[in-house]
Amino acid sequence: MAEQTAIFAGGCFWCMVQPFDTLAGIEKVLSGYTGGHKDNPTYEEVSAHATGHTEAVKVWFDDAVISYKELVDLYWQVTDPTDAMGQFQDRGDNYRPVIFVNSPEQRVIAEESKQALVASKVFGDEPIVVTIEDAQTFWIAEDYHQDFYKKNVDRYEAEHAPRQDFIDAHWGVNEG
Repeated sequence: MAEQTAIFAGGCFWCMVQPFDTLAGIEKVLSGYTGGHKDNPTYEEVSAHATGHTEAVKVWFDDAVISYKELVDLYWQVTDPTDAMGQFQDRGDNYRPVIFVNSPEQRVIAEESKQALVASKVFGDEPIVVTIEDAQTFWIAEDYHQDFYKKNVDRYEAEHAPRQDFIDAHWGVNEG
């Protein structure tokens, strides 16, 4: 096994865990905060826009089973890459879409994947606004945020519904 990590921000981390967590080759997925200026931020601080952090998920994966490219390709399909100021009902800089890369190889893969998405015209002429940034410290969120989709099924489904409608409209697939 060659364990690797990937960090993706795509709105509320509650909705970002399940798509990755259910794939073969995924070791674990944790919700957390990254990209800010305060050590050990809390949910309340991040939500108040006091730390500069973005809600994100960190994915540990076995690259002998699933590649980083496959994870990036899935990322495009579970976010709105044309919305820079949040995702779906989640608004603000703490919900901005970002691919955080932790190596030059990840950066090349993410940049090439982004260019392929632009060329595909899945979103017409709308610009793809997801940024690709160097990974920073990932702070694990409070326990009640972990595995939210498993522990709070009804609330997760309500929160996820607008995202799923968007996914279905643009990709014609049902990921959840």
